[in-house]
Amino acid sequence: MVSRVLGFVKTAVLAAAIGQTASRAADSFALANQLPNNIYALIAGGLLSAVLVPQIVRAATHDDDGGQRFINKVVTLGTMVFAVVGLLGTLLAPVLVRIYAQQANSSGQGGYTSDSLALATAFAYWCLPQIFFYAMYSLLSEVLNARQVFGPFTWAPVINNVVAIAGLVVFMVAFGGAGENSLVDVWTPGRITLLAGTATLGVLAQAGFLLLFWRRAGLTYRPDFRWRGVGLGATGKAAGWLFGMVLVTQLAGLVQSRVASEGSGTGASNAVLANAWLLFMLPHGIVAVSIATAYFTRMSGHASRGDLRSVRVDLSQSLRTIGMFMVFATVAMCVVAYPFASFFESTFRGAGQMAQVIVGFMPGLVLFSVLFVVQRVFYALHDQRTPFFMQLVQSGIFVVGTLVASAVVPDDRIAVAIAVTTSIAGSAQTVVALVLVKRRLGGIDGRWVLRRYVQYAFFSLLSGVVGLLVVTGLGGFVAEGFAHSSRIAGLATVVVAAAVMALVYFGLLALIRLPELDELLRPVLRRLAPLAGKLRRR
Repeated sequence: MVSRVLGFVKTAVLAAAIGQTASRAADSFALANQLPNNIYALIAGGLLSAVLVPQIVRAATHDDDGGQRFINKVVTLGTMVFAVVGLLGTLLAPVLVRIYAQQANSSGQGGYTSDSLALATAFAYWCLPQIFFYAMYSLLSEVLNARQVFGPFTWAPVINNVVAIAGLVVFMVAFGGAGENSLVDVWTPGRITLLAGTATLGVLAQAGFLLLFWRRAGLTYRPDFRWRGVGLGATGKAAGWLFGMVLVTQLAGLVQSRVASEGSGTGASNAVLANAWLLFMLPHGIVAVSIATAYFTRMSGHASRGDLRSVRVDLSQSLRTIGMFMVFATVAMCVVAYPFASFFESTFRGAGQMAQVIVGFMPGLVLFSVLFVVQRVFYALHDQRTPFFMQLVQSGIFVVGTLVASAVVPDDRIAVAIAVTTSIAGSAQTVVALVLVKRRLGGIDGRWVLRRYVQYAFFSLLSGVVGLLVVTGLGGFVAEGFAHSSRIAGLATVVVAAAVMALVYFGLLALIRLPELDELLRPVLRRLAPLAGKLRRR
């Protein structure tokens, strides 16, 4: 939670430092800073947690040294592989930038100009070493998690965000804000080094922080280059479908990056898409991921015993619980999109362009969270093959839709088109996933779940009407309104409107005695009961 809040703050400070909408410098940095994440996802993303942890646990159980030799071999091999990939990625910075960016035409429209590409390449030389540090963070995290040391994994991203925010503050003190830094031709080596260098320093600190807890996990690392017998053959087979899914996703991401580049300098482009996606992921990450992770453990236990009925019950409960929050979040985010965007943008026009991208993403939020849960059902059943084909559906629809948008949508509207296409493709993927999981489990309590979602939608829309009145009253839809008078005013408008909507929504759910809400509140009320009794006695 702390990490997500700080990540939100970091994004806002970055927008204040170098701009966002129609800022070629911001688009150049967004492209360069995304490259290490893309490469890391290909070499390690998702594979380590899905495959490595079970192997470490197995080694800890069966090896006479508690898995120490196995861990030494894996960490040594991982360090070597990640270092080589990180070095190659950095050396190939110009090539990677050209692959992910669409170059502008002779009039400077429809993509990155030559100067923008040069700036993105300069940023990339500083950012691409993050490949090594991201991969090492993931590897070390999974080793610690497998040894039942969970705290460092949670707090390491906080260190990253603190370092990055500090670097941005120093940057703004030295070089000013977006008004001085949005143009490409003002970027000196000092500016580039401070901005991109501190971004990489934050990722380094994130990985290095985990080393402090190595001994707490009962580990003493010694390099071990004897990799025969480490079990990588079995690991590779288990990870094959997951890697295929990541590869398909990254290919779709490459298409998105190139098409989004067409809006650079004229409207919303890569920087706006990245930040709007961050806002989209905020409710999903805070609520859906937490709930789904808890249910995943239970479903895995049921699946290991062949108890599909209990898996089905857990799926139904998790979908109904997550839906209670996600349906409301969808409506609420659409209502506060304009003032929320003003927290990142200094102009009403820029806020409007970002708000439209946010709203374009939002129709897919509920089904995106549903998909996250359904995927965990297949993983609990040790089925990585089905999620791969589900991803093929999403990526295929997305790529076709994005290319069509590139051909027919004006450059300054391309980011909105990409957001809408993302919602359509993700929704189609989720429908396919629900059909497949229903066949696998023999049912998913579909009518019950659908009935709840209709109730959530009805009460969310009622709260949304109230929220619209609040946002309108605070000037959220006019350039001269309080909500757009400053970044803080925009955030204050969001907080007030969201609080009012939440009060109305959950108040209505409590009024009808919704079982899912009662189930969530019961543990809280149980803990508060003794405190209430003490207060009454006083």
